[in-house]
Amino acid sequence: MTDCTVRDVVDALDARYPRSWAESWDRVGLVLGEFDQPVTRVLCVVDCVPETVDEALSLGADLIVAHHPLLLKPVSSIAPDTFKGRIVHRLIKGGVALYTAHTNADTANPGVSDALAARLDLTGLRPLVPAEGAAAGEGRGLGRIGTLPQPLTLEKLARLAADRLPRTAAGVRAAGDPEREIRTVAVCGGAGDSFLADAAQAGVDAYLCADLRHHPVSEHLADGGPALLDVAHWASERPWLDDVAAWLRAGFPLDVVVSDLDTDPWTVHSAAAKETHP
Repeated sequence: MTDCTVRDVVDALDARYPRSWAESWDRVGLVLGEFDQPVTRVLCVVDCVPETVDEALSLGADLIVAHHPLLLKPVSSIAPDTFKGRIVHRLIKGGVALYTAHTNADTANPGVSDALAARLDLTGLRPLVPAEGAAAGEGRGLGRIGTLPQPLTLEKLARLAADRLPRTAAGVRAAGDPEREIRTVAVCGGAGDSFLADAAQAGVDAYLCADLRHHPVSEHLADGGPALLDVAHWASERPWLDDVAAWLRAGFPLDVVVSDLDTDPWTVHSAAAKETHP
């Protein structure tokens, strides 16, 4: 088996998801780790949190490929009595490198939203918001628009999404007429309410994303916008891990593991019992 180093994997990931494609506020690329460190096992995660660090250490992973940045916002200390500091210290002590592909992976083609669209069997994909600047062209951009194999009501589409996406306590919520016929669907991995107007302008029948909020949804529907489906943030981005893991396995002699640890912060969903009458 040919030796592989952190630098080899980082260079390949940087070529697939160039850092120049990331939003200006984003922080992507190698976060920590020695470039010449050998790599035999990789763990792919959505979030680098204590639970996925535990998983990496128990698996003997040499590298974590994460979607969400650990150090997105500036910090003045990585002391071990801080949340992020503890993670950094544990990774360094455990010899585990950390790499992040975030909005550059969102923009890529194939990228995060392509994997989400595939879970719904959408075809004829095109960007919801085409990329500009360094990432422009070749079908790149944020979100995807596609067509269902056959029309579904909004209620049935919500059930399909619940069946096809990783299960979370949050589940799937839909806004709009449950009997509305859905043919074209826009999807966006992660928070997507900033693209509500783009989904409406695109003329799709439904838009699926995460982290939708009360007032934007209410105003969107009042303006006659497409039906909406709200899913857990983690569940909307977890499908991408399978894609990047398959790509890594095809290109390197690596054992690549995909984490199925649900790192969505919401852990309980409780609905009131229906009132019964004698």
